[in-house]
Amino acid sequence: MSQILNAVNIQLRRNVYACQCLWRIAQRTIWCTPQKCAGEEGDHGSNVLGKRWKDTAETVVIGGGCVGVSLAYHLAKAGMKDVVLLEKSDLTAGSTWHAAGLTTYYHPGINVKKIHYYSIKLYETLEEETGQAVGFHQPGSLRVASSPVRVDEIKYQMSRSHWHPNPQFFIGPEKVQELCPLLNMNKVLAGLYNPGDGHIDPYSLTMALAAGARVYGAQIYNPAPVTALTPTSDGKWDVQTPHGTIRANRIVNATGFWAREVGKMIGLEHPTIPVHHQYVVTSTVPEVKALKTEIPVIRDLEGSYYLRQERDGLLFGPYEKEEKMVLQDSWVTDGVPPGFGKELFESDLDRIMENVELAMEMVPVLKTADIINIVAGPITYTPDLLPMVGPHQGVQNYWTAIGFGYGVIHAGGMGKFLSDWIMTGEPPYDLIECDPNRYSTWTTVPYMCVKARESYGFNNVVGYPKEERFAGRPTSRVSGVYDLLKSKASMGFHAGWEQPHWFYKPGDDVGYKPSFRRTNWFEPVGRECKLVMEKVGVVDLTPFGKFRVKGEDSVKLLDRLFANVMPKVGLTNISHMLTPSGRVYAEVTITQLAPGEFLLITGSGSEFHDLRWIEREAVNGGYDVEITNVTEDIGVLGVAGPKSREVLQKLTDEDMSDAGFKFLHCKSIKLAGRSLRAIRISYTGELGWELYIDSKDMAAVYQAIMEAGQQEGIDNFGTYAMSSLRLEKGFRGWGAEMNCDTNPLEAGLDYFVKLNKPADFIGKKALQEIKAKGLKRKLAYLTMDTGNIDPEGNETIWHNGKVVGNTTSGAYSYTKQHSLAFAYLPLELLSVGQKVEVELLGRKYAAMVIQEPLVLTEPTRTRLQKKAKSRV
Repeated sequence: MSQILNAVNIQLRRNVYACQCLWRIAQRTIWCTPQKCAGEEGDHGSNVLGKRWKDTAETVVIGGGCVGVSLAYHLAKAGMKDVVLLEKSDLTAGSTWHAAGLTTYYHPGINVKKIHYYSIKLYETLEEETGQAVGFHQPGSLRVASSPVRVDEIKYQMSRSHWHPNPQFFIGPEKVQELCPLLNMNKVLAGLYNPGDGHIDPYSLTMALAAGARVYGAQIYNPAPVTALTPTSDGKWDVQTPHGTIRANRIVNATGFWAREVGKMIGLEHPTIPVHHQYVVTSTVPEVKALKTEIPVIRDLEGSYYLRQERDGLLFGPYEKEEKMVLQDSWVTDGVPPGFGKELFESDLDRIMENVELAMEMVPVLKTADIINIVAGPITYTPDLLPMVGPHQGVQNYWTAIGFGYGVIHAGGMGKFLSDWIMTGEPPYDLIECDPNRYSTWTTVPYMCVKARESYGFNNVVGYPKEERFAGRPTSRVSGVYDLLKSKASMGFHAGWEQPHWFYKPGDDVGYKPSFRRTNWFEPVGRECKLVMEKVGVVDLTPFGKFRVKGEDSVKLLDRLFANVMPKVGLTNISHMLTPSGRVYAEVTITQLAPGEFLLITGSGSEFHDLRWIEREAVNGGYDVEITNVTEDIGVLGVAGPKSREVLQKLTDEDMSDAGFKFLHCKSIKLAGRSLRAIRISYTGELGWELYIDSKDMAAVYQAIMEAGQQEGIDNFGTYAMSSLRLEKGFRGWGAEMNCDTNPLEAGLDYFVKLNKPADFIGKKALQEIKAKGLKRKLAYLTMDTGNIDPEGNETIWHNGKVVGNTTSGAYSYTKQHSLAFAYLPLELLSVGQKVEVELLGRKYAAMVIQEPLVLTEPTRTRLQKKAKSRV
């Protein structure tokens, strides 16, 4: 076949654009229906002259690909009266028109599964709703496992899928062969099968969504390029086009590979970059033509490609290795060529020959297949391959729906997700992994390029738990102790920061060694847990998001935002921001440093997610406050363990005793001659302090602490040990036990929610109604014996052969030598002693509901000891 490929390649290079355009014309002719052709005629530029130009709109969607049109459709269908979509040329111009159109229920992310599920269910009914053919084929899809680790991966994903409605099955070789007789079964060990998957014609899909949007009242203008975006003093936008200006209450950037251009209009540098993606279409293959039913879409993970039936031939799409794939990085530096829309890149078969050879081994009929076309077009990537969806921090009423590497399967669900968020004021469920605010100034162009290369290659790599990707690291976000620790620890990546996961000792198996079972970090993490429980440990907590809030209305603003009462000066508490419907938007540690001046601490992954929410309320409520993000200015060290007090006392004149420095108190102190703020807190459940230090002083303070603690056996510990310790003590974690999928009452956060406080905090009324109606589920605490595997979170829970819930996080308790997990269960299964089963890697392990916590916290142990002494 290589000779045929070379010959075809030479011919295509001579006249590639003509060939590709003819092929697309043929595609459209085959898929064409009378309704679709009529709709197509109505979508060309002259059409805008025949429409009444709207000079105001509730929402202006910029971009007429499948994602933008889906959002316009969903907003209009939800009842929004003034929805306008602006497309610079033709609908589908960009990445949509040349997409392979794959649709699948499968996704390794938990709530992104919901996006895929909704999309497929919408596409199944869209033709009936709109009268527009969409060309939806649903032969199912099959992810082929040809190595033992791939079999483990499938089992791992199955354990995280059973509690979702998405149909998904682990199947053996016999069933694989039955579904796809074209495969070389000598290479197949198992498969992951999703019935209902398939492919759809992207052009027809977009036109159907556009037809629906118009029926529900949306206006679609094209060609109508946006030439400028100007914010108004009241938070609206003037959207300028050659046809006039529209005053919009909000704008949504859904412009695909033009996203950076639109972002730059308002001073934002969106980290998106176009990648060259190629797929090959063959002529009729006799073995394919002879099939009675269409084969499932094949995803060969080891070969790094997808393959589906295209009429009586095959369509084959590879993902090249990092060193071979091509970025269109000139578009990042110089901008997208003004006329680029429905053009393609020149193909390059040499880049994909390795994938072709692997595909021919797995699907032997490819060896004699003739290529009739190669499509090479741009698809947009973000550094982590996930899209950027939602409102943007720092800019009022500017939303994004960009960075879609898989726009067709995401379009329906993301249109619905964003529409619900816009209409109700809160996301319908948690999707923080797609938050546009997960990136910031540390996301430089070189970083973005190297991560896009890495992510393209990661399309088909093994998806391990605790996955780390190392390209482009470190960024500019390194703490003051990074250089001291980087050679001693396995580092993790958190919102641009490097943070130690666990530390090496002589004789340890060092480095990142991913596995679905306990691996090289297991014993060292146990050593670190013992250190914190018995001696004293130091952990770098610098990645915490840190905000200062001060001003005349600071207390009023925070009382409105948070469900807890505000701490007095010098005190600290844990509080939660809730959504209007009473779900947990964020967990924040709040300290009042001085009258009206507060320090807010949140998790690294929710820094700008939380800041945007706070800033929005401050603006909408007209509060007189100053909000400053000081995350990168302040380093944080955690010092924990029964001997932490003695170590710190050596370095300060401040009284560090239990009476002199009480739990949840904050003081400004001098430590090792440097001024800092210390908060006594139990983030691991043990006696501990958080030290907030000027970044430039962090290394000196760290070295002084380590030197002072030699006699006490001081050492470092990382976030893996911290996670195990917090689970032992029953501490909830945001993003796991609580997020926008849960309310604080079912999460067991009643202590932190003051429904009787005078302030009408966001979510208060909804939470009162939830409490009055009663809960259907609550968080449970489970223990289990599992051998060499531990729960991570999001595993399925079974009882009497039925799915009854899911874990939220899990770890091994080194203190009690059991696996632990938090899990949501129905009320009838919450009794202590209740037996359930947790699914891990294809096996169901016996688990039991126990009284929390498994290990008492240090403050509780101290209090009980004092009571016992007083009785004596």
